Amino acid sequence: MSFPRASGILLHPTSLPGRFGVGDLGDEAYAFVDFLAGAGQSLWQVLPLGPTGYGDSPYQCFSAFGGNTLLVSLERLVTDNLLADEDLADVPSFSGERVEFGRVIEYKSKLLRKAFENFKRAGVAKLRDEFVVFTAEAAAWLEDYALYRAMKDERDGVAWNNWETPMLRREPDALALARRTFREQIEAQKFYQFLFFRQWSALRAYCHEKRIRVIGDIPIFVAHDSADVWTQPRQFKLDELGNPRVVAGVPPDYFSATGQLWGNPIYDWERQRAEKFRWWIERMSGTLALVDIVRVDHFRGFAASWEIPGGDKTAERGSWVAAPGRELFHAIRDALGELPIIAEDLGVITPDVVALRDEFGFPGMRILQFGFSNDARNNDLPHNYASNSVVYTGTHDNDTAVGWFNSKAEGGGSTRDAAQIERERQFCLDYLHTDGTEIHWDFIRAVMASVSDMALVPLQDVLGLGTEARMNLPATTSGNWAWRCKPDALTPEIGERLHKLAEIYGRTPAQQLEGNA
Repeated sequence: MSFPRASGILLHPTSLPGRFGVGDLGDEAYAFVDFLAGAGQSLWQVLPLGPTGYGDSPYQCFSAFGGNTLLVSLERLVTDNLLADEDLADVPSFSGERVEFGRVIEYKSKLLRKAFENFKRAGVAKLRDEFVVFTAEAAAWLEDYALYRAMKDERDGVAWNNWETPMLRREPDALALARRTFREQIEAQKFYQFLFFRQWSALRAYCHEKRIRVIGDIPIFVAHDSADVWTQPRQFKLDELGNPRVVAGVPPDYFSATGQLWGNPIYDWERQRAEKFRWWIERMSGTLALVDIVRVDHFRGFAASWEIPGGDKTAERGSWVAAPGRELFHAIRDALGELPIIAEDLGVITPDVVALRDEFGFPGMRILQFGFSNDARNNDLPHNYASNSVVYTGTHDNDTAVGWFNSKAEGGGSTRDAAQIERERQFCLDYLHTDGTEIHWDFIRAVMASVSDMALVPLQDVLGLGTEARMNLPATTSGNWAWRCKPDALTPEIGERLHKLAEIYGRTPAQQLEGNA
């Protein structure tokens, strides 16, 4: 599927500013959409929107279908008469630069619970009707998810494969008893999901009013400790106790000399095939109900996955095992129609991955930051791009452009030494014909000027921030996903500069309309 020439910004909603310790779906999100529109941008890319679990990573969610209720705007709950102004009068002193996940979760959870109690006592008729409709439409995943979260809370967060045997094995009598015993907690979980989807739907509608399309992100794998694996263990390669026999990751690469051990269970593709990929069709359908375009993370895993023995501590002893990606995407396309998918085809890309991507016409990704290896044939250099591609200055897994440019040799297994860093930096200066004083704008201009249909820039690069603003460092388990944008960082001058570049290189919404005329 081809896309019109466009540009936009990569920013996860948790990184938005605001006084409640984490970005949310309230006024600052709408202000960001206004900024995008005023800056001539038509794309907003977010990370996975699911409920985060271990390490607060959006790539390790408790559900592939649910929403992250940490994003619910408390101020909009006041507007809905679910909270009162005085409920928000005594906000803790949260950091404006980093999300303090533990403190924020504790604070917001209490207020969400209070909103639920108020809803039960005096919920307005409109909200009650909407809630009934939502729970009916989402029942296929919501019933099990709400039970899973209620059971997990009851057990102080213990992973489902360590629950007592009747619940681990989902014995009917145990499930029925749990649903009766914890009826109110289950209803509360459903209500929190209702709030997220209601607010997200309103925000996405506003994006469409401003001619902004939302690019979402669907991780190829799901977290082991999730409602998905607990409810459908036969879809995954697990042992009789629910533990993964093999787990996902990638071999040693640019980011880590020992590879990346993600720990996600691997699909039992034979079971998926026998069920005509029903689970994946439902998952893709649910994601496309939330966003306009889907970035499929780790696309190469649909050709073959790096399977690591379940007990290993690094990813080094894994092996590539084939996956039925061609059958899968044919089944999804037959069920849902043409697929607005971006293939994250980074890493070890073999001919079978390229063939799979090209058979379905999915645009692949190019990362400018990866281009400066002093080799003119490097696929990440703009003169080697194809139009059916999406180019980024960097992604959430990269250092920022400024951080990369100013980087020094790192310890801890880094694959780049001081000499290589300096070679890359000099080649970058020569290629971009710059002195590097505004290297982030040099990067932005290069991706905007490229032939790639879509150009995306992380907000950190728009703001010219250094390594301190990095979103994620692969192969690490703490300190990630916490960066936040400061209030008033997006100045009119930045918006004007972005708009000028989008206009020069034919990426504004107005130019898209002219191209379709």
